[in-house]
Amino acid sequence: MPHETDPRLLRAFVTVAEELHFTRAAARLFVAQQALSRDIRRLEGEWGATLLLRTTRRVTVTPEGERLLPYARAVLAAHDALAAAVSAADRPLLVDVAAPVSTGQRVLDAARLGAPGVEFVARFHSGLAGASADLLAGRLDVSFGRVAGLAPHVLAGLDHTLIRYERVAVLLPEDHPLAGLPAIPLSRLAGETLYAGAGNADTTEWTDFARALFAGRGIALAAPFPKLEGEEEFTRVVRKQGWSVLASEVFIGVPGMVLRPLTDPVALAPVSLVWRRGLRHHGLEVLRAEAARLASDGGWLEVPDGAWLPAADRVLCAP
Repeated sequence: MPHETDPRLLRAFVTVAEELHFTRAAARLFVAQQALSRDIRRLEGEWGATLLLRTTRRVTVTPEGERLLPYARAVLAAHDALAAAVSAADRPLLVDVAAPVSTGQRVLDAARLGAPGVEFVARFHSGLAGASADLLAGRLDVSFGRVAGLAPHVLAGLDHTLIRYERVAVLLPEDHPLAGLPAIPLSRLAGETLYAGAGNADTTEWTDFARALFAGRGIALAAPFPKLEGEEEFTRVVRKQGWSVLASEVFIGVPGMVLRPLTDPVALAPVSLVWRRGLRHHGLEVLRAEAARLASDGGWLEVPDGAWLPAADRVLCAP
């Protein structure tokens, strides 16, 4: 057996052993299934051992594969830790806060005050689904958003911690019949059409949340529309289209519109701090500490009795 093995081959073996499915493993690694199969065959050839048994119906790990799997995992963990340590030294931390008015921005502001020696560089991608591709590719370090809306193979490459339940709200034209209410009972939105980012590939996690909230309540999702870039364009299009908008309590002010929280039930939108798995950076630890402090001081993780959350969020965010 060679003294050195390409870490890519080890990662291929470990991922297939965990998924027991070549298609899912290939998606998780962002490679073609044929390339993944070649890597497994190459590793088995180098080691002179059959690691996996494949049939048309299933994949199993051989006894020799089970014996070598812990060693492969240990090598990969050491390799990832070394790579993270090398890349993290004194470099700026790239943080996507989604929008200037956001929970992410609050956390970033606190981190900058708490650690003035760390350079945090802000991005405004406005959508975790879009930011996740940059996180996995190393073009971004940290983002914020609803992780339950991400595909499993994407989430497998990320770490995350829940930091806030934002109360869901609706942005209404100021002359809307419901605009005078201090809070909007969800049942009063029956027959309404609300914009929730349909058509924007960067915010699919929010559109998915809206579909779950609207289901069975007679609320329609506005038809797909091109991505709206920036507050000025968002305001122009929303007002021109006459939309009401599904939002949260943390949202920009829009002239001629009012923001009202939803009630009966109170709907909650989970916000997590999300980073690339294996990332090591002092700035990340500062962000996590400040997020935890803000959550504790502000009651960000309190859940009112009878509050509504999508089933997927209840499972993923359970303590």
